[in-house]
Amino acid sequence: MFIDNAKIHLKAGDGGNGAVTFRREKYVAAGGPDGGDGGKGGNIAFLADDNLSTLADFRYKRKYVAQNGENGRAKRCFGKSGEDLVIRVPRGTLIKDVGSGRILADISDVEAQVVLHGGRGGWGNTHFATPTRQVPRFAKPGTPGEEMDVQLELKLLADVGLVGYPNVGKSTLVSVVSEAKPNIANYHFTTLTPVLGVVRIGEGRSFVMADIPGLIEGAWKGAGLGHQFLRHVERCRMLVHVVDVSGSEGRDPKQDFDTINQELEKFDPELAKRPMIVAGNKCDMASDEQIADFKAFVEQKGYSFFPIMAAIRYGVDPLLNKISEMLSKLPPIRRYEPQPAPIIPPEELGQGEVQIKKEDNIFFVEGKWLLQVIRSVNFDDYESVQYFQRVLIETGVIDKLREAGIQEGDTVSIYDIQFDFIE
Repeated sequence: MFIDNAKIHLKAGDGGNGAVTFRREKYVAAGGPDGGDGGKGGNIAFLADDNLSTLADFRYKRKYVAQNGENGRAKRCFGKSGEDLVIRVPRGTLIKDVGSGRILADISDVEAQVVLHGGRGGWGNTHFATPTRQVPRFAKPGTPGEEMDVQLELKLLADVGLVGYPNVGKSTLVSVVSEAKPNIANYHFTTLTPVLGVVRIGEGRSFVMADIPGLIEGAWKGAGLGHQFLRHVERCRMLVHVVDVSGSEGRDPKQDFDTINQELEKFDPELAKRPMIVAGNKCDMASDEQIADFKAFVEQKGYSFFPIMAAIRYGVDPLLNKISEMLSKLPPIRRYEPQPAPIIPPEELGQGEVQIKKEDNIFFVEGKWLLQVIRSVNFDDYESVQYFQRVLIETGVIDKLREAGIQEGDTVSIYDIQFDFIE
């Protein structure tokens, strides 16, 4: 079964907690704190697997959780980091945040891509020892790993996409120019799923052709089968529009041509600008006048026209040579860049709930919403740090610290961030 959409839940590993321990050895006086740090939680990454061609596996397993980091131990032993969870998907899969719709990753390359990061391990009490605080009886907990519902969306990687009405000969064309074996029959929607075929036209010259299920009027908004697979055309470097020039099913080939182009434009305006050539199929069933009339119609619109009889491979080689020539001048297959998380204005965050705990003049501040803010801040950038300061002031965190009794010079610890409080 061809499945090209799936929604799953991901949870990266939590960081391990820091340890509160003290060195106790015979003949060693005042050994001091020796609690180790917690281990980092495992990341969640995605890896392209060319042995997979569908997202069907994700219909049965919908929750993926990476391993947590281990807690720190005595004798300054750090906890073991959690193992990364690597999820294999078909090449060309987009990972999107369900909530915002932003693209997290495009799994089209060889390397695995980390999508969710595990939490950092908490500091052991060793880090909190000072000349005036020689027996710190506290440590930092690990931070939780990122958690998110994501949408997996497969967009096939193909150089050339065949588009057109059902039963115009797209599957026949793919079958005679490649090793692909699509279902071929004389009725509509024989092709129920996209079919990829590798076309070789000489030493070192090849390209991938995709047979997209037939489109009909209204496909962009859900009519027929094609609307389910229009997304697979988006990556194609160029399109070949296959038309039945004979009008064997009682339709006007000119109207067919215009209708399908309109459907592509309505689905994605960029598709209307994609390089396209036209293959007029079933020429054996058309008169010379019909072929000449349709050729003039297409060329008037600025497209190259190739009359073919796909079933007997008549006129196919000139078409393939033209495709190869055009591909040599076109940019590579489209890749989607990850979109950064949006910066939320402080006034939209509201008064988020926070927990404040005091340990030896260190004020520990926790709140899930604060953790999300920290992950969007670049602390090496001055403006980003200023944004973080505004968030703390405008959401009332600073006021709550004052209510908790903080004084100038005391330390504030917000997950991975520590700073001295200054009025």
